[in-house]
Amino acid sequence: MTRAWQAREARARFSAFLEVTVNEGPQIVTRRGVGTAVLLPIAQWREMQKAEKPSLKEALLAPEPRAEALTPPRRQPRS
Repeated sequence: MTRAWQAREARARFSAFLEVTVNEGPQIVTRRGVGTAVLLPIAQWREMQKAEKPSLKEALLAPEPRAEALTPPRRQPRS
């Protein structure tokens, strides 16, 4: 169950905050009642990272072209 923690409470009770995250999933941190950050279990974060960027093998074997993922960004020309 996702719960919102005030930043002050999360800082003061960090061990409990971390334990709830590990056992129950992502927890939201608020500052002045506005959501500002999320703490989530490392396994979930790693899954999100995998989904965001395919590996070289996945990019090369993908049925659709993925040249933009394999091409590094160009530098700006010097003036």
